[in-house]
Amino acid sequence: MDTTGFSFPFRIDALGQVATGSGDANIGAKIYQVLLTAPGERVQVPEFGCALRDLVFDPNNEILAATTEFGVRRALLRWLGDDIIVEDVSAEQVDERLQIAVTYVRRDRLERRQVKIAF
Repeated sequence: MDTTGFSFPFRIDALGQVATGSGDANIGAKIYQVLLTAPGERVQVPEFGCALRDLVFDPNNEILAATTEFGVRRALLRWLGDDIIVEDVSAEQVDERLQIAVTYVRRDRLERRQVKIAF
């Protein structure tokens, strides 16, 4: 059964209500929220998030890729472990950016999906 949650990014729909998302869109939004939220950003849950922004000025090399993969996997397992099974996290250099790919399986449907983020 698909759960419904607020859409990400948060917005108001054409009816003037809070826009919602469900299914794969909802899971994808949750992943983006975990990865793009800095620890300490949420007052009620200060440990929520992933420290990707702390790495933004580090040299774009293999060490950064390995650190990113570890941090992303750890954050997703902690915050979304009930919703997804993280199969793989890869980070590779693409020009001046770091391309992060998260391959996961939805626990409710056992479907494999992938989310990519250029950071």
